[in-house]
Amino acid sequence: MKRILIPVFAICTYACAPVENKEPQEYKGPLREVENMELFYTEENLVKVKMKAAMVYEFMDGDREFPKGIYMEFYDVTGRLESTLKANHAYFFKKENQWRGRGDVIVKNLLKDEQLNTEELFWKPIDKKIFTEKFVTIRQQRDVIYGQGMNAKQDLSDFEMQTVTGDFEVKEDQ
Repeated sequence: MKRILIPVFAICTYACAPVENKEPQEYKGPLREVENMELFYTEENLVKVKMKAAMVYEFMDGDREFPKGIYMEFYDVTGRLESTLKANHAYFFKKENQWRGRGDVIVKNLLKDEQLNTEELFWKPIDKKIFTEKFVTIRQQRDVIYGQGMNAKQDLSDFEMQTVTGDFEVKEDQ
């Protein structure tokens, strides 16, 4: 009888031990996942921006992550394709209304046949400005310009670079 009572008593004692209640963990991952997204932004019945992404994560605070990259097309007021942007990874910060592209970022101004390459680029749509502190290469029709850091209009029509190097033609005002 003692052989039976000892195991039964041990099981009852263990089963009656207080259970620890853990605090619930707040979920901070994406609320929504979208695959093969294609989005069009229009104004006055004209496409202004076309965006493609293989995967999009949307978070509670409105931020969006594009872990498999992003491709965007920008159109002018007549609906003509003006420029493109491609990045291996992108993130939209809703609070700042700012985009960040990382990993082989390429911006092309198709009208001027110019291209910007960098590893990280920020875009503020409200200001229509792009900027980075990383190394930048800008290929123009005749010139290639290298620099560390840059501020520019989003269509590359006007830009400032720090620590500029490269071979390029300088036009002097007469």
